[in-house]
Order: sequence, then structure tokens, then C-alpha cells
Amino acid sequence: MKEQDLINEIRNYLSSIKGLFCWKEHGGQFGTAGIPDLIVCYKGKFIAFECKQIGKKPTVLQAITIRKILNADGLAIIVTDIKQVKDVIESLNKLY
Repeated sequence: MKEQDLINEIRNYLSSIKGLFCWKEHGGQFGTAGIPDLIVCYKGKFIAFECKQIGKKPTVLQAITIRKILNADGLAIIVTDIKQVKDVIESLNKLY
């Protein structure tokens, strides 16, 4: 599956969840380099999903940004399929 197809699949899933806010971060001159693909706020928790094809690794800048999010008590996860995203959302539903 192409990375963009994965992003679209995840966005469609996330848009179906009541009370969840999500946006796709776009790169380019006006974006922030290294920010994960999808930014989510759900049940008061900041979540960032970096979408990758199986076997692909984040860039050094992406890895640094993910670490900064984790250090700020947010969730930042590299995902390769929608099941990983669903697991995160279901875990939050059980906690809150």
C-alpha cells in the first residue's frame, strides 16, 4: 500500500469518530519540517501518526520530532496499517 493510500484510509476512519479532531499536516515552505502526517486530538490527548510503508523508516528529523512529542507527554506513533491506529483509539476509549 502506498503511503498516501494509508493516510487516506486512516483519515477516513478517524473522521468517523465522534469528538475526534484530526488534520493532515502538509509539508512545504509553510509547514513545519518533521511533523508527523496526521495530528489528532482525542479525549484531551495529543496524538501524532507518522504513516510509513512497511520497511520504510522515518527521517532523522521525523524521529527527532517524534521524540520531542513523546517527551511532552503526547503520543507519537509510526504506523504501517490502520489496525495500529484503531488499537490506539480503542485503548483511549478504555482509559477515558
